[in-house]
Amino acid sequence: MDLEKAPEPAGGEGCLVVAIRLPVRIVVLVLVVPVRMVWDALVVVGRFLGDTVFRPVGRAALWVGRAVFVWPFVALWRHVLVPLGGALRRLGTVLLVVPAVALYRWVLTPLGHAAMWFHARVLTPVGNGLAVCAAAVGDALLWLGRGLVVVPSVWLYRWVLSPVGHALLWCGRGLVSLGALLVTGICTALYWTARVLVVLPALAVWRWVLVPVGRVLGVVAREVGAAFGHAWRVAGYVSLAVGRALAALFRWTVVEPARWVYRSVLTPVGHVVRAVVLRPVAEAARSVGRVTRQTLRSVGVTARQVRSDVRRALLGDPKRPGAQGVQKIKKPAAASDGRGDRLLLTKR
Repeated sequence: MDLEKAPEPAGGEGCLVVAIRLPVRIVVLVLVVPVRMVWDALVVVGRFLGDTVFRPVGRAALWVGRAVFVWPFVALWRHVLVPLGGALRRLGTVLLVVPAVALYRWVLTPLGHAAMWFHARVLTPVGNGLAVCAAAVGDALLWLGRGLVVVPSVWLYRWVLSPVGHALLWCGRGLVSLGALLVTGICTALYWTARVLVVLPALAVWRWVLVPVGRVLGVVAREVGAAFGHAWRVAGYVSLAVGRALAALFRWTVVEPARWVYRSVLTPVGHVVRAVVLRPVAEAARSVGRVTRQTLRSVGVTARQVRSDVRRALLGDPKRPGAQGVQKIKKPAAASDGRGDRLLLTKR
């Protein structure tokens, strides 16, 4: 266990840091060790539950979710919606696309050609004539507006509005300069008043009070953080040692006796039971099985023989003509070829 201190900074540390470090680390170590041990115990329990409970339950829930939610929708999509979509597509093609194509080809296209001819032969000449008339009227209105509006407006701007605007601009610049001068004087007075009454006292408080207090608090906070880190590492070593001790205790009190009982008692007893009981029982069972199979085979052979004898007694031997199943049929005289009668065997 490495409990050495962290290396000191190159510039050295003050007596305040050294005086704060040891008490803070002792207090923090006392507070952190139980928390770290509880944390390590919770981590071990969480891993055990995750491996033995949560992961199998999650896999089962995932399988149930697939069986309940995914597979029915996949089957519905594959065996219902896709064929239905294909049927609707073909139906839409027959009911909508084909009539729309025929309407476009045989109705809208001729109407479009007629409309284009009407536009080229009728509307275009009329539009050109109206454009010429509108251009003439626009030129006349433009000349009239220039003579009645533009020329008087330019004269009014040049000889009336421009001099008046220059005079107003000069007056406005003078007023702006006067206002800027007044505002500058007021802002300067307020600046020095605020500097003397607020900024200099606040600067003094910051420099001589807050900065030293902040440095002290920074040292304390840094040492507390370092103490927490150090205590957390030490608590980890302590927790590891306690865990190993508990594991060794569990091993020597439970695992090793159970292993000794299994190895020294249960294994010889199992061997004896297997040699004395299980093997004779298995041999007896195999013997009984063989005898049963032979008996069933003999019974099957006997049954086949009995069935063959019964068939032979009722129908005759199919390999040898007998009295049964054979009929003697004479040919008619007209069809006789002079060679006598011929026996025709017919098997039932």
